[in-house]
Amino acid sequence: MASLAEIIKALDPAGSQPLYQQLQRALREAIERRLLAPDDALPPERQIAAELSVSRITVRKALDGLVEEGLLVRRQGSGNFVASRIEKNFAKLTSFSEDMRSRGRVAHSKWLKRSEGEVSPEEALTLRLSPGAAVYRFHRLRYADDAPMSVEYATIVASYLPSLDSVGDSLYEALEQAGNRPLRALQRLRALLLTPEHAKLLHARAGDAGLLVERVGFLRDGSAVEFSQSYYRGDTYDFVAELASSNE
Repeated sequence: MASLAEIIKALDPAGSQPLYQQLQRALREAIERRLLAPDDALPPERQIAAELSVSRITVRKALDGLVEEGLLVRRQGSGNFVASRIEKNFAKLTSFSEDMRSRGRVAHSKWLKRSEGEVSPEEALTLRLSPGAAVYRFHRLRYADDAPMSVEYATIVASYLPSLDSVGDSLYEALEQAGNRPLRALQRLRALLLTPEHAKLLHARAGDAGLLVERVGFLRDGSAVEFSQSYYRGDTYDFVAELASSNE
């Protein structure tokens, strides 16, 4: 790995952004461009500060922010490393595109299928719809940069979107533009073994460990708008949730 001084452009003390934010942005871009690869070890904070002519406090603040974003991991006694897994806050209702953007990664999708039809019995039960109600179905392979991260099957109540073609890379952005973005959701996480079909799409092997996340999204008035099932490789995603004691 090249030195950080070679990878990162000189920071500007007179710039509009604080130095730690400039360093954060530069490191984020280096990770996104794979100049810093997954599992790469960063130099010690003292060395980074010397190479970039900044204080150790600036370096520590920048690295702390990237650790919180999930782009870096801090290993006790070993230092800071570029994260090789994605951490998803299971308690926060965000879209895949928003998750990737917050980690400095570029989200995009490959369409597997998009269609309009009548609700299935399972969908009708989950979305609380009458038989024959119209729904849109969106099947996509979701990428972070060039890496396939999940296979997503989403069913949306048709009346909450203007058209089937109104959805681009982000389903939640399309729902937000229509004034129907979910404000709360119920999510269920289940471990499974990847089928040959899903393994091929995710560049894994059939029978590898996988994760299934089922989500039902609701509007403010309690109406169900979204039912999705997303399949992830078990070795690329960590789902985390912050818990609090009921005694607090």
